[in-house]
Amino acid sequence: MVQTVEKVSNIILNSRKIAVLTGAGISVNAGIPDFRGEHGIYTLGKYDERVFDIDYFLRDPLLFYNFAREFYPLSEKAEPTFTHKFLAKLEESHEVFIVTQNIDLLHERAKSKNIIYLHGSISESYCLNCGMLYSYEEMEKLIFDNPVPRCKKCGGLIKPDVVFYGEPVKDFDKASEVVSKSDLFLALGTSLEVYPANFLVKYAKGYKVLVSKSKTSFDNHFDISVHEDLDKFFMEVSKHLGVMS
Repeated sequence: MVQTVEKVSNIILNSRKIAVLTGAGISVNAGIPDFRGEHGIYTLGKYDERVFDIDYFLRDPLLFYNFAREFYPLSEKAEPTFTHKFLAKLEESHEVFIVTQNIDLLHERAKSKNIIYLHGSISESYCLNCGMLYSYEEMEKLIFDNPVPRCKKCGGLIKPDVVFYGEPVKDFDKASEVVSKSDLFLALGTSLEVYPANFLVKYAKGYKVLVSKSKTSFDNHFDISVHEDLDKFFMEVSKHLGVMS
């Protein structure tokens, strides 16, 4: 791993603009399970992809809200990982843009400034009928006080501002522009199985580096593919660069 750490460190050192795509794997060490990893939400079979399917949600939102009653407390007590903090630290010396598939707000809490939430986030929710907005705190209370949260104004179904399967992602044009203008594209903790996030690698014109615990079907699209624990790998990169030591 030493040679790979040196290569990636030197690429970072010589880059000016860095675009980062992050998936659920970056938050695993914060205590938030991923979806398709060894101990992932789908892998263990407690939930399947219907939990984030918009058509299923509209028919029977209880499945999602059962999941939400587990996810919200995990997200609330989770702290940004070393890798979250490392990416925020890079902003002191580089232009860094985070494109995340995650909804957990850990990049924001790590103090990263330029964040594109492809799949939305849990920071806000809204009524599907009248559009009334609900803050994180309001929504959290509604989730634990009701099997399915309903709008206090019109009684409509409330949905977190999170992109479900069957809905268009947010700000993809902005994300693809950021990636195309970067010197370095980092894909971190993502299985690259979800479209169109996985398509961003095709926009990258500079160096492309993947760091993920598991192999992906896109490995051969990257100049360097590293299959290690993210925090372990970036602790070594950080030492090599002389930051956060």
